[in-house]
Amino acid sequence: MSPARPAGPAAFRRRFPVLERRVHLAGCSLGPRSLDLDEAMARMLDAMADGGAPWELFEEEVRRSREAFAALIGARPDQVAVVPNASVGAYQVASALEWRDRPRVVTSTLEFPSVAHVWLAQRPRGAEVVHAETAEQYEELTGERTGLVSVPLIGYQDAERLPAERIARTAHAAGADVFVDAYQAVGVTPVDVTRLDCDYLVAGTMKYLLGLPGLAFLYVRDPDRMPRRPRLTGWFGRVDPFAFDPRVLDFAPTAARFETGTPAVPACYAAGAGLGLVRSLDAGAVHAHVLDLTDLAAGRLAEQGHRVRILPRERRGAHLGLLAADPVGLARRLADRGIAVSPRGDVVRLSFHYYNNADDVDALCAALDGLTVAPAEARA
Repeated sequence: MSPARPAGPAAFRRRFPVLERRVHLAGCSLGPRSLDLDEAMARMLDAMADGGAPWELFEEEVRRSREAFAALIGARPDQVAVVPNASVGAYQVASALEWRDRPRVVTSTLEFPSVAHVWLAQRPRGAEVVHAETAEQYEELTGERTGLVSVPLIGYQDAERLPAERIARTAHAAGADVFVDAYQAVGVTPVDVTRLDCDYLVAGTMKYLLGLPGLAFLYVRDPDRMPRRPRLTGWFGRVDPFAFDPRVLDFAPTAARFETGTPAVPACYAAGAGLGLVRSLDAGAVHAHVLDLTDLAAGRLAEQGHRVRILPRERRGAHLGLLAADPVGLARRLADRGIAVSPRGDVVRLSFHYYNNADDVDALCAALDGLTVAPAEARA
């Protein structure tokens, strides 16, 4: 049963009681705890208490989370595999590709290492990994020797939105496949695999999808048409996982062929809760809301004399970067003041979701008042 549609950001915010006492600006790292998450965890524990080993109920949660994610990105459930994390999702794709005739992988320096390192690890198999800084460089580096083009939809550090659709057109014109990392996009940005025209997409549940660590989803456009079978497998990747035949290694014709062993059951329950919350919203309204809040925060912080790294709205995800001399130390001091943020590199990331509001920006600015943020020579 689909959840009731919240009336707006205020009603959505009430699903997160923790926000009454803390400001959560760290959704780009981990989403806040919700009533729906608590209810899902209680339901799982009740099932264990009542049924002892309620595997059928657990399997139903896996199915529901797969279907909910597929609906969110405009895919079919048979095109979605449930995997432990984005690294495993990327590896499953890499292991099923051939690198002999088309060895080049075009990726970006904006790619999160969880995915980027998987491509580098294919070098012993013959892959040639090159890095693009811009969409134009993607086009320059993509040619007849390119087998895979990997693009993060939203960069993890500065929330830069790359023109994935344009990059995909160039890649497909050259005969290459396209892999999209949408981890920093799903939940706060409309994501549609048909519009993106990607062959693969990976995203996880613990950030803007409001779940827990331990679960991700891999979209594969044509699961049974890849050159090789995945190298990492397990009983959930079989045509019939319940055949229990250790002598037969068959692969499901669907994206389930990329699955391995038993998924993290608590994360599956949490995924259902978070996806239910996100799917109850209008994705366009969420996107506009977070862009408005990043505009507001950037302006207020600049008035205080802070340096903020922010991109134009059409090239921006759901967070902005506050430049700091000691991002980790600043994040700790803000945590002591009830503000959760996420440091990365030379910035403290300030991320927004539909549950955030202008009061959160006020609280952030008040907490920063009097704190040393950036070295004097770096202040605006």
